Amino acid sequence: MRKVVFITAPDGFRDEEYCKPKQVLEKSGVKVITASTKIGELIGRFGFKTTSSLLIENIVPDDFDAIVYVGGGGANIFFDNPHALKLANVFFEKNKPVASICIAGVILANSGILKGKKATVFLDGKESLLKGGAIYTGTSLEIDGNIITANGPEPAEAFGKAILKAITNCSCAPFS
Repeated sequence: MRKVVFITAPDGFRDEEYCKPKQVLEKSGVKVITASTKIGELIGRFGFKTTSSLLIENIVPDDFDAIVYVGGGGANIFFDNPHALKLANVFFEKNKPVASICIAGVILANSGILKGKKATVFLDGKESLLKGGAIYTGTSLEIDGNIITANGPEPAEAFGKAILKAITNCSCAPFS
């Protein structure tokens, strides 16, 4: 069974940027694990509640096929979080999909993995992407190698489908 970890803020994440990709993945038999800076209940911007069962610092990249950074205003707690930045690099180096939606693209830019890569982000994050060396496209969804970025809630379902396609076609070994 394929497994994906969603990095989600304890509060203020964008509900549909979490829910829609998760639904796409789970409908296809992918197990989604939610990780955050705390264990327990997480609350989205519009009141959606989910549960984190894993602390970000305890994520073992070899246990997952991909990592997804969920957007929304709360994602700013990960912009300079050493665990979030290191995980992006480790997944990238292992050629596993690294995905971000909305403002969470700033995390990827700050990790250094976007240098020379096409990427998109919520408009507020454009300067951070450029500073991080990304080729900012402004499109709703961008895929460059094993990096998948989306610019906000509208492409959330397409974002989920892109992640699904990436883990189905990735060169990483499947996990059981």
